[in-house]
Amino acid sequence: MLKLILFINALVSTTLTSVKAAPTVTTPGPVPIISNAAAIAGGLMTQPSSNDRLEKLLTDANGNLLTGDALRQLTVFDFNNQKPADGARGGSILLATVDNFPILQDLGISGAISFIEPCGLNIPHLHPRADEVLITIEGILDTGFVMENGFNTEIETQLGKYQGTVFPMGSIHYQQNPTCDPAVFVAALNNEDPGRSDIATSFWMLQSEVINAALGFPTTIGGENIDAWRSHLPVNLAAGVDSCLQACGLLASNSSSSSYA
Repeated sequence: MLKLILFINALVSTTLTSVKAAPTVTTPGPVPIISNAAAIAGGLMTQPSSNDRLEKLLTDANGNLLTGDALRQLTVFDFNNQKPADGARGGSILLATVDNFPILQDLGISGAISFIEPCGLNIPHLHPRADEVLITIEGILDTGFVMENGFNTEIETQLGKYQGTVFPMGSIHYQQNPTCDPAVFVAALNNEDPGRSDIATSFWMLQSEVINAALGFPTTIGGENIDAWRSHLPVNLAAGVDSCLQACGLLASNSSSSSYA
């Protein structure tokens, strides 16, 4: 019995000494967005093959593969660089496209991460050249999209954590955070240059006469106040719905909904 105990102790001791401590891994540092990314992507368009594009992008003048930060900046896109656009209320969004991440040239993909504040709204918009799949990774999002004439029904969804949906190419769609907690989503699109057109912003760029005729309210919205309307257009992410803002204590009693548009 004593021999068995000694054997087990020796076995345990050997096992413990053979287990190595977990390696220390430092947090990767930030990666700046390439300032001349569009010019680099333009140069890649002249290359005949995928290998040629990668060789031109990722090697030096002697044909040697880049190393360190030089290679990292061209192969890693840091979504931590995002910040709200000037005047934006409600959150921020950053889309990696060929314009700011040239390695995407001819890959047919792009992606985004968005942080939506409580009650924030990613205003109705469309992507003219891409389908989109969107996944909520934190919080809750209400979403909806509308297709072209002939299918005149809004498709509404509510997404929880790790749930996703799609927005077909050209569909008008939006995302809103209906809660008092932040929400985060990631999105992937099947074009390196998906484009984005904010519906309200684009519409109000038209001539006053066209807007009046399209809305059918020439006595309410006239040429003399069209410019005033334009000045209050939201940027990409606006703070949404008064009832949500009030419930979350984010809307002062003497504030109007227009102050959050």
